[in-house]
Amino acid sequence: MSFAPCIVIPIYNHKDAIGATIANLAVHDLPIFVVDDGSDEATQHVLAALAQQYAGQLTLLRLPVNGGKGAAVMAGLRAARAAHFTHALQIDADGQHDATDVPRFIEAARAEPGAVILGRPVYDESVPKARLYGRYLTHVWVWIETLSLTIRDSMCGFRLYPLALACDLIDSVQLPTRMDFDIEILVRLYWRRAAFRSIPTHVTYASDGVSHFDVLWDNVRISRSHTRLVFGMLGRLPLLLAHKVMPRRADALGDEQDWWRIAERGSHLGMSLLALSCKLFGRRFTALWLHPVVAYFLLTGRAAREASSNYFRHLGEAAPNGGTPRPGWLSAYRHMLAFAQSGFDKLAAWSGRVNNADVKFEDPSAFQALAASGKGALVIGAHLGNLEMTRALAAQGAYAKVTAVVYTEHARRFNSVLASANSEFARHLLEVRDFGPETAMMMQERVDAGELLVIVGDRVPAREAGRTTEAQFLGSTAPFAQGPYVLAHALGCPVYLFFCLKEQDGYRLYFEPFAERIELPRRERAQHLAAWAQRYAARLEHYCRKAPYQWFNFFDFWASPKRGANGRT
Repeated sequence: MSFAPCIVIPIYNHKDAIGATIANLAVHDLPIFVVDDGSDEATQHVLAALAQQYAGQLTLLRLPVNGGKGAAVMAGLRAARAAHFTHALQIDADGQHDATDVPRFIEAARAEPGAVILGRPVYDESVPKARLYGRYLTHVWVWIETLSLTIRDSMCGFRLYPLALACDLIDSVQLPTRMDFDIEILVRLYWRRAAFRSIPTHVTYASDGVSHFDVLWDNVRISRSHTRLVFGMLGRLPLLLAHKVMPRRADALGDEQDWWRIAERGSHLGMSLLALSCKLFGRRFTALWLHPVVAYFLLTGRAAREASSNYFRHLGEAAPNGGTPRPGWLSAYRHMLAFAQSGFDKLAAWSGRVNNADVKFEDPSAFQALAASGKGALVIGAHLGNLEMTRALAAQGAYAKVTAVVYTEHARRFNSVLASANSEFARHLLEVRDFGPETAMMMQERVDAGELLVIVGDRVPAREAGRTTEAQFLGSTAPFAQGPYVLAHALGCPVYLFFCLKEQDGYRLYFEPFAERIELPRRERAQHLAAWAQRYAARLEHYCRKAPYQWFNFFDFWASPKRGANGRT
């Protein structure tokens, strides 16, 4: 989903200030949602005139009775999401906030689409001292409730929400509807592992400004909210402490995500500790730690759970009598556990704790013939099983020059741990972002030198989101990358398929010829690309059925870069 921001303004009886506020915001050419929280008749007339003046840019919503600032903001956020916007910049109607800072908020959100962008007030002499010092009491409580200083100011009404995160929260949790809303939504978003960024912004209090802050009752509400949140923090204490070593999400746009935008989960420290444990105590003891780790990620990784269920649903619908795993928590746990074990085995292989006896060819004839010829080749694999196992063994035994072509910016922490386990790891690792001319020339040199270039055909490089070819996969249409076949055509070399699956007696290698040479005639290029992609998809489907828990694409694989969700999802 492309980045689509808008502005949400809650208003209650600010008829004298709202005109200037709208005028200062309109110059930024963003759609504006004004939510009238049951204002008086005079304010309604002003808003109706503004709606006519800014027709096409301003949407006016009206709540029949005054429900409070929180109620108005939530109504605005829901309306913005229903109109297919991805982000909403909340700003107060009274003109306190500096509208010239709007582009800074928008650019910060564009850079980190999953982060909540908060205004950090810079006050001038107009700020009432009681309000200024009183805010710090709330700040301290928020820092306690989150066990963090991340939320620098929880009361500033100038902030930008990713709508998917915010609306999922307000639709699942009963949030307060008055002035305490601004505080509680941030704390609960933090508990849900949202990332936060702060932007300094000037705040001015007009001498004749209208404030709806009720010194008695709003302070009572805020105190009651803090009491609720402190008890909530205590109940979440183990998870909050665990989160201290885990990255927070700051990339996701919402429901539809490109795989490369999904943040790598897991900390470098945690991965390094597993590596150290493997070295000191061995594979069998260290593998026991995978179960609680996977349980944690199962509970906190809703997106991965949903992707797993989506995959198993397609697998089952494509073969209703095939005895495939049923979507659910158990299959998601086994799926994630297989992924963790695969990563653990990669670490063990690069650490020299896996030998050739643990890995066997189903039929070695094709690989032996290629190795004997001394020719280079393009080998297409997938995020199925464990391709890295073979590269590690090849490096140990010097059997063949195997270079992995990878999109490593998505998994830098894990790759750095593998590199620390064996200095050979990075020597034959080629990082790419696309399959352009420069990449093809670099690969041609390696193929001419007799190397085997291993790439995957079940993901699209970050810069090639539009270069896909549709193929039938597990009963539905899915987008497959054109890159492997375009690259094979440019290299003019033999092409093989390769899968490494974990079976009862160890890992089994499946190495099969795919094409002696891939030709792409200019006039029939699209048809030939579609045919090769379909042939690859059919073989991938075959091996997915053979090892259903070992396909590790934890994102909506059937979502088209151009159309959104596709197939039966």
